[in-house]
Amino acid sequence: MRRLLAATQQALAAPPRNPRMAVVIGRLLAIAFLLCFGTGLYSHFLQEPEPWMRFSTVPAQLYQVTQGIHITAGIACFPLILGKLYTIYPQLFQTPPVKGPLHLLERASIALFVGASLVQITIGLLNTYQWYPWKFGFREVHWALSFVVIGSLAIHIAVKLPMIARFWTRNSEGTRELRGEASDAAAPVAESAPVGGVTGRIFRWIDGAPAPEPAVSRRGFITAVGVSTATVVALTAGQSFAALSPFNIFAPRVKGTGPNALPVNRTADAAQVLDTAVSPDWALTISNGRRTVTLSRAELLALPQTTVDLPISCVEGWSQMATWKGVRLRELLNKVGADTSQGLKLTSLEKKGGYRVTQMGPEYAFDASTLVALEVNGETLDIDHGYPARMIAPGRPGVLQTKWLSKLEVEA
Repeated sequence: MRRLLAATQQALAAPPRNPRMAVVIGRLLAIAFLLCFGTGLYSHFLQEPEPWMRFSTVPAQLYQVTQGIHITAGIACFPLILGKLYTIYPQLFQTPPVKGPLHLLERASIALFVGASLVQITIGLLNTYQWYPWKFGFREVHWALSFVVIGSLAIHIAVKLPMIARFWTRNSEGTRELRGEASDAAAPVAESAPVGGVTGRIFRWIDGAPAPEPAVSRRGFITAVGVSTATVVALTAGQSFAALSPFNIFAPRVKGTGPNALPVNRTADAAQVLDTAVSPDWALTISNGRRTVTLSRAELLALPQTTVDLPISCVEGWSQMATWKGVRLRELLNKVGADTSQGLKLTSLEKKGGYRVTQMGPEYAFDASTLVALEVNGETLDIDHGYPARMIAPGRPGVLQTKWLSKLEVEA
């Protein structure tokens, strides 16, 4: 028993377990979650915009950057939240467990935040691999949990604001007390510090025996968290950012692989278009009310062709720049008298799927870079990349860059 108590004290007495370290790690974790939340909102409303919403088409890589930040910040949350839990671990087992209404709110917000956060970042990571070992809809749950995470985080910050303010900087009152620089009249930090804080030990050594040296030093802890965060980000961000491509070890997509030297998310086989996409009867229908134009692939190729460099940027975080060639969408819309204030409904040959039918706002439809693409990277579109024709527009998620186009309908 004596050895067990000694080991327990040694584990709980680690220098990283103090209010200052909890604030520092918590600050980084809050920034990561806020980045995820902000970029997640942007991605959500790109896919499900309100009628009044309009989005920027420049720079063309905007979604590539925002979604790359979203995924890498989410991955960074893993070591940060584990580091945060390490610093506050003893506080999770206080006696008595609840000391009053405010304390109950504090502990409930922590439990909700930790539980929701772990679920959120875990299913987000699995989504990047397109692996869904659950029966619920990922998009709906991920969207709802984002508000649970941010809401519980806001409650936790509000409850702990006095302590956060006290330990916010290296020269704040609480931090100076931890370093032993406070005056004798100052309130002892041990009252608000986690168990095992360096200025006071709730566990007292039995029979006056000297306390053991901590197993983890403050510097070692900071180094471990910093290196872990930098490593997981550097080894996965290469799927989003070209500069880190050589270090892309853990991410599921690698630039330059696949047909047309582009990765593929959804294949023609999965979309059940292997027959209809290569049918000689295929034609693209463009309609605006009663005005309708139908164009075969040969007729599309006979129209003036435009070449643009635009990225494919997917919600799973991977992206790659490519050179596309095809007909400007606005030139096709002019054939049916579309107005620059009108949006567009796009329909794919896909048999089913959440993105078989998508909407496009006028800011994209009439942008000079938006094409009905027929070629990519100097080659005819591979069937897995949308042959006979696909949409490509600046600043749009890959799921909205509709493949295997069938109809373009101008909306009133």
